[in-house]
Amino acid sequence: MDASYDVRIWKIEVYKGAEVSTYTVRWRVAKAAFRAPFRVKAQAESFRAELTVAANKGEAFSVEDGRPLSWKRDEQTVSWFTLVCAYMDAKWPYASGNHRKSIAEALTDATEVLSANDHGRPPQKELRAALRGWVFSTRARKGERAPQKDQNPAIRWLAPPADIEHVIRWLQSNTVNVHELMQPKQGPTLTRSVVDRISRTQGGTAAAGNTVKRKRQVLNNLFKFAVEINALDENPLHNVTWTRPKTEEAVDPGVVANPEQARALLSEVGKESAMGKRLVAFFGCMYYAALRPEEAIDLRKENIVSLPQDGGWGEFILTNTDPEVGTKWTDDGSARERRGLKHRAPKAKRPVPIHPDLVALLRTHLAEFPADREGRIFTGPRRGIIRDSTYLPVWHAARQRALAPAERASGIAGRPYDFRHACVSAWLNAGVNPPQVAAWAGHSVEVLLRVYAKCISGGQAEAMRRIEAALPPSLKPPESPG
Repeated sequence: MDASYDVRIWKIEVYKGAEVSTYTVRWRVAKAAFRAPFRVKAQAESFRAELTVAANKGEAFSVEDGRPLSWKRDEQTVSWFTLVCAYMDAKWPYASGNHRKSIAEALTDATEVLSANDHGRPPQKELRAALRGWVFSTRARKGERAPQKDQNPAIRWLAPPADIEHVIRWLQSNTVNVHELMQPKQGPTLTRSVVDRISRTQGGTAAAGNTVKRKRQVLNNLFKFAVEINALDENPLHNVTWTRPKTEEAVDPGVVANPEQARALLSEVGKESAMGKRLVAFFGCMYYAALRPEEAIDLRKENIVSLPQDGGWGEFILTNTDPEVGTKWTDDGSARERRGLKHRAPKAKRPVPIHPDLVALLRTHLAEFPADREGRIFTGPRRGIIRDSTYLPVWHAARQRALAPAERASGIAGRPYDFRHACVSAWLNAGVNPPQVAAWAGHSVEVLLRVYAKCISGGQAEAMRRIEAALPPSLKPPESPG
């Protein structure tokens, strides 16, 4: 038996030596006897009193070390701050930069409401900046070099920047102990406060359904991790009710540009300074080949299988993507992180046809702006990697001139990614079978049909014609009165 309620505590035993005295607390749990010597009488009396209080409460004592089991639970508890840092470190090696950033967003929201007290609490802006900019960036906390196998990663933190050091000290001492999430009365209240916080924006309005769903998945995974490392006995989310928010994955047809609008926009991009000329084919890759912006940025000569001169179709073989995630979330501190294709195995490849119009754009682009030494097709004037902050202003300026006020207000082509939506929609409406479209676009068929269901037009009339052919009307329409 590991624990027992059979406890007996004796008076303090005093031994007076020539130089020092020893005060020994003696007690028994079941048949096992225990001793705890102290040099100070007050310490012995305090320890004996704590044992007595636990015994009077009817608590179980460990037969192994004689201490109340509740003491062991208290010793094993970890703070929320310690837990979330350990979780981030565990996820870091296996997560993409964008996934790391997504985890940090959810944990930042949760940490806001799990402070043990508000004494000395830093301003909200400083708190969030420290959490997102340093605490939840394993690379920032530990440096670029990973800890050695024989080192404890928890003690290899670099000193925080001076401007946030006071925030870090406050967080280390002022977040709740994780076991409080499992207390009968307080636990559900704390957990509910976390769920409520991730369901709202910083301004207090309701967050988008997809955002809430994503953040709750992070929390659920965090609590599973806590159970795995014995910081929690069970997932606290199971103790609160939650209504899954309605989410909208389908593309709004209102953002899909028609061919005239798209070509007008591309034409205006080319007139937008020297940088605009470098971006016509870049945006063309999204409209004619459904490339994601990060796929177009990483496009290299080796990805082009053919660019025929006779006006025919060419072909891409895509292999990599280069999303911009921020220096805090990449392994080497660069703003972009080159990875394999989205939702694909690391070495997967994706063939994509190149529309004849895009063939012409690419041939013109390469003639004027040759690829750099790495084969990268799209670069800035100084041969650097294109940043989001570089191409977005060009896009918005060109859109302002290319579209009428009513078109701009409707949201048509509000962002470059909408060109990808326009391309996929065009393929589907042209009658290309969904598995082929999914393969070109880098989707599963299920996701393709769910996301682009509202953008498929003209199918209803054809469907009714086929039904009528299979099931001809039995009644003739009434003759109109003469």
